[in-house]
Amino acid sequence: MTGILLFTISCASQQAGTPVVLISIDGLKPEYITDADRHGLKVPTFRRLMAEGTYARAVTGVLPTVTYPSHTTMVTGVAPANHGILYNSPFDPLHRNQDGWMWYAEDVKAPTLWDAANRAGFVSSSVDWPVTAGAQITYNVAQYWRATTDEDHKLLRALSTPGLLDEGEKAVGRYPAGYIYTVESDTRRSEFAAWLIMAKRPRIHTSYFSVLDEVQHDHGPATPEVFATVESIDGMIDRIWKSAVSVDRNTVICVVSDHGFAPYDKTVSVNVALQRAGLIDVDPEGRVRDWRAMTWGNAVMLKNRGDADALSAARATLNMLVADPSSGVFRYFDNAEARKEGGFPEAAFVVGVKPGYAISGRVAGPLVEPHAPGGTHGLLRELPEMDSAFFITGGGVPRGRMIDRIDMRDIAPTLAKLSGLSLPQAQGHDLFATK
Repeated sequence: MTGILLFTISCASQQAGTPVVLISIDGLKPEYITDADRHGLKVPTFRRLMAEGTYARAVTGVLPTVTYPSHTTMVTGVAPANHGILYNSPFDPLHRNQDGWMWYAEDVKAPTLWDAANRAGFVSSSVDWPVTAGAQITYNVAQYWRATTDEDHKLLRALSTPGLLDEGEKAVGRYPAGYIYTVESDTRRSEFAAWLIMAKRPRIHTSYFSVLDEVQHDHGPATPEVFATVESIDGMIDRIWKSAVSVDRNTVICVVSDHGFAPYDKTVSVNVALQRAGLIDVDPEGRVRDWRAMTWGNAVMLKNRGDADALSAARATLNMLVADPSSGVFRYFDNAEARKEGGFPEAAFVVGVKPGYAISGRVAGPLVEPHAPGGTHGLLRELPEMDSAFFITGGGVPRGRMIDRIDMRDIAPTLAKLSGLSLPQAQGHDLFATK
């Protein structure tokens, strides 16, 4: 009898939650919205989010400040070193993976919000969220690409929940499969998400939009093109919000981003410096033949972690770069600090460059090259330019509240609690827990 009573109490506790819709806007800098008046932005949906709910002035992201590790942290509540998605793509110094990304949910080593919904017997859904190929999501339009042709559409149909793409396309039109991120393609994704929420009534839904990231890479942050895109995204959020509250007026709407952006007009290649130090062997065509130390994003990896000579030479190379103001490298740290920061747990070093620079993976040519002005991320998370965004409203969310700064790991446990779910392994905390 006691066991039955406990089970009943547990089920009642889970049912007490409300549906949650998590929307990610890749590269949204929080000040675009919090300082919308200064920028002259027409963003009525974001303004309503701020007025009716809670928002953070800034979110401290993860190491590294790139898309896939960040998005996995936002649905697990743990750092990349714990969930296993350490970068957008696997470490592939000899380019044998043909530029593939970390698309596969089987690589995620921590429970997700979708897993929590499954355990509780709830429906989950997702449209284009990163690292969802093969995910145990009830209704899943996975993120995966290899091209921008009809072949990718067939691929996406095969990887998503059987029949879902066809069903949705009958309702809202053709889904933009492949690596296509424009205002038009993301608008269609928002239409697909709105339909999915109304048709399937998930307890947890996740949606991802990347056009803002594309525009900022091309034009740099805080440009007219960026602000026009933010205004378009405001309408996409409104569409999803309306669909969600038509199903349940208490639905929690949470809008986040994965990282900020910094302007740059120069690239620096740590690999070039490592090659000059004899740690990378390059053929006459500039292809890597062999290596002892090489970058993975802004991490320096050793082929043999016990190679003391390579470790020493790499350290000396980084000291040289830090001492040269023109290199753009302003600091680096070692494996112990990388582990403390929760990213690149096998790296020998992690490199920090100043805003104005982006790290290049090239292995030959000049150390520093000029570049057409644009935008970048992947810089150290301590830089304010890398801060990301958090806006939330709905049942159980305080109204008109501003939090100065949160940790990205706080997002998943907060949403889990609001939805009546549990993520006991999360390293973050529920932002609305009473003390």
